[in-house]
Amino acid sequence: MNTIIEQAPLATTARPRLGFVGTGWIGRNRMQAIANRGAGTVSMIVEPDPQTAALAAAEFPQAHVAPDLEALFGTDLDGIVIATPSALHAVQCVTMLEAGLPVFCQKPLGRNAEETRAVIAAARAADRLLGVDLSYRFTEAAFALRDLIQRNDLGRIYTLDLTFHNAYGPDKAWFYDRALSGGGCVIDLGIHLVDLALWLLDWPTVRRVDSALYANGSRVSDREDTVEDYATATIELDGDITVRLACSWRLHAGQDAVIEAAVYGSSGGAALRNVSGSFYDFTAERFRGTQRERLTSPPDAWGGRAAIAWAEQLARSNRFDDSVEMLERVSEILDRIYQP
Repeated sequence: MNTIIEQAPLATTARPRLGFVGTGWIGRNRMQAIANRGAGTVSMIVEPDPQTAALAAAEFPQAHVAPDLEALFGTDLDGIVIATPSALHAVQCVTMLEAGLPVFCQKPLGRNAEETRAVIAAARAADRLLGVDLSYRFTEAAFALRDLIQRNDLGRIYTLDLTFHNAYGPDKAWFYDRALSGGGCVIDLGIHLVDLALWLLDWPTVRRVDSALYANGSRVSDREDTVEDYATATIELDGDITVRLACSWRLHAGQDAVIEAAVYGSSGGAALRNVSGSFYDFTAERFRGTQRERLTSPPDAWGGRAAIAWAEQLARSNRFDDSVEMLERVSEILDRIYQP
């Protein structure tokens, strides 16, 4: 479909009428966040599984429920939120954008850089707003780190260490099919680390990427169909900055999750860390020698902030925002991690 539906920029006070494609746990969470904030109206639910659709409809009885994307065409919707399996993201995003509908998509936008570029190109051609749910940069702790860096309070930044270990791993079979998921823990968890590193540093150019991927304790090559459950990567950036990443599924970590982003500069350091293995609670601290200063503490209801920010931006204008083009760099790094 190539016809653009002309839509004028929305007034600041408008509440966009939204369709939600995929209403599993993440999809419903984003629906609730947007609705609770009053940032948009849940007008349509697209979910092929009857039980999952019924759960969403029970929360939002005013919404029309449909089993497939075809129901979205010819409606008066202002935007679409997509939270489906990764293999569907690129094609669904392009279809909606070419129909003239702004899109907010669960990560990853595509299974590789080629798919990601295609979605961004479709948004640019349609002149429609595109957002991606890379949510960890919306934590108060991440904002605190970025503020320190932008104020030059840490001096010249020379290294970042980022970690995301999940002691459990996904519960859906498609995550373990490389053709459907695009990969394992790197594209599931490492994507957040890469995005966070580049965002904190204001999107520097990448010079080199080295990586090692493992599955069940053995090295994985780029020619295998096996998805990795442990990975490390070293990324060299302009400005002689080194970023080191580690991520995993089902690691014997002694707690539910280990999530950290540490930044070190010539005048100090700072770190974002999860609290007691939590997936949701974070602190940010600043380091001066052996001293530390607490910058942020829980609670922080950050989970739906990326979706809310997109909906609020949509209320002001549905036009293309070129900041999303930076996500091509994230996907290109992931490709280089998979094929160093």
